[in-house]
Amino acid sequence: MTTTEIHAEHSIAEHEHGADCGHEAVEHGDHVDYVHGTHHHAAHGDHYDEHESVAEHSIAEHEHGADCGHEPVDHGDHVDYVHDGHKHAPHGAHYDEH
Repeated sequence: MTTTEIHAEHSIAEHEHGADCGHEAVEHGDHVDYVHGTHHHAAHGDHYDEHESVAEHSIAEHEHGADCGHEPVDHGDHVDYVHDGHKHAPHGAHYDEH
């Protein structure tokens, strides 16, 4: 999975992510990302980094579905699939990270 270190649109002083902040927490290796719409914020010192929402595999490499072995999660008008602590959502010929 590719991540790019871009600072988030808000600072820790403006909004501190945590257990009761209202954003979904997602384990991401050695830290926790917080879901903000279609992107993730990760604490980094005195600021948050944006982590790109790019799935690490394509539909051609692994197709999520009823018998793929990943937990389905209803997400509004589509289904996400839990994949190694994050969620994949089909979007055309690829997956988006949710």
